[in-house]
Amino acid sequence: MENVAKNRYSDAELQEFKELITTKLNSAKEELALLANSLSNPNANGTDDTAGTFKTLEDGSATLEKEQINQLAARQKKFIENLEAALVRIENKTYGICRETGKLIQKERLRAVPHATLSMEAKLKQN
Repeated sequence: MENVAKNRYSDAELQEFKELITTKLNSAKEELALLANSLSNPNANGTDDTAGTFKTLEDGSATLEKEQINQLAARQKKFIENLEAALVRIENKTYGICRETGKLIQKERLRAVPHATLSMEAKLKQN
């Protein structure tokens, strides 16, 4: 094993990360589609035959649920954008390089947070 500090991941390593990110990206897009679907079909179980007072409560809870789904969808869109940006960095061969220190981000961190652009060292300095 070489002791020279690498300044970028090898093509084989980048390919491994690309597969991981592509898998996460596909499942994130599926989840986003499910969220969008639940927003477009909000009242699947119907409240037409319930009492007026209960319907008002139900409408309030439906509004809250819709807001929560919107927040989840927005978060999911951001996650997808971050993963797509990571794929661009893989193509540019700049993936896994900390934008603060210029050092390689640890593989363990990238496996856990594949769109990370900061090493733990840089991330901890931010706090």
